[in-house]
Amino acid sequence: MMIRLQYIFIFFSIFGCGSYNSNQYKIKINSSKFFPDDTLKIDVTSNKSSIVHKKEIFLDGNKIDSIYPLTFLKLGAHEVQIVIINQGKKIVLKDNFILYAKSPPKLYSYKIINSYPHDETSYTQGLEFNNNILFESTGLRGKSKIRSLNYKTGEVIKEIKLDDNYFGEGLSILNNKIYQLTWQEDIGFIYDINLTNLQSSFSYDKSIEGWGLCNDGKVFYKSDGTNKIWILDRESLNEIDYIEIMTNKKSISKINELEWHNNKIYANTYQFDKEVVLIINPKSGHVEGVIDFSGLKNKVKQIESLNVLNGIAYNSISKTFFVTGKNWNKIFEVEFFQKDE
Repeated sequence: MMIRLQYIFIFFSIFGCGSYNSNQYKIKINSSKFFPDDTLKIDVTSNKSSIVHKKEIFLDGNKIDSIYPLTFLKLGAHEVQIVIINQGKKIVLKDNFILYAKSPPKLYSYKIINSYPHDETSYTQGLEFNNNILFESTGLRGKSKIRSLNYKTGEVIKEIKLDDNYFGEGLSILNNKIYQLTWQEDIGFIYDINLTNLQSSFSYDKSIEGWGLCNDGKVFYKSDGTNKIWILDRESLNEIDYIEIMTNKKSISKINELEWHNNKIYANTYQFDKEVVLIINPKSGHVEGVIDFSGLKNKVKQIESLNVLNGIAYNSISKTFFVTGKNWNKIFEVEFFQKDE
């Protein structure tokens, strides 16, 4: 994240004949930190010999006025570009700013309702229910698989092992098809709901890697290890947009396994200071809540390969959430409650 003073000199490019002194123009922005109720104000200053005859201002490639309300702008990083025309020569100045969430996230804790057996050799990457059957995707090359489970007993109903060169990641189910990501192989797989066979595959478009996946019935949401969650067209699976995950103070990266429930995205985070799940507004990227799962990892068998909390699924039949972790020997049925202020 770029930290800057209110008046910042920006290196600029010149197109056309002639040259300009690096001190000729400066971009002026009214603040270095913005929130959705703020108004962006942009201007250009110049020395006495460099008159600004004409200028155009752009925000993320769209032309705007020098005074621009930020109410409906997505959270995260944005680019301001000023194009100056001076004596037939074009000068482009660029700067970036960050838009933070207006309010801090609400804090939640958890209550364990039940616990069930879970395969401790499973490096859990994706978890989702369909008609009371639990589907799980696991990672690590040579050990990655996708399978359906009886969640109460841990019994494997059906399983497909991935080729050894693939590192399995998140999964999501839509219209009786299972969509599974891989980590760095730039490919996802599509299976029938009974895991009879692999039906087809798809490639990633703009995202860096494959981490978590969920859907709202209309589009898919895909994390890639950055602070972005990508929005995928449900038919083509092309990445058509993204949100950036923000609190009122910072950007949150390493977004991992995802679950959709009640118009919110529930997101695991990888290698966070605490074992937490974020509750994210899918339109703005605002982290509206943080569920603190401190202590849950201590309730499973402590083995050498024990890893982080990862895997959250909502069961529409029991109307409860289920969570587990990488190489955990239990899966927990839980309820959430808001902590006292």
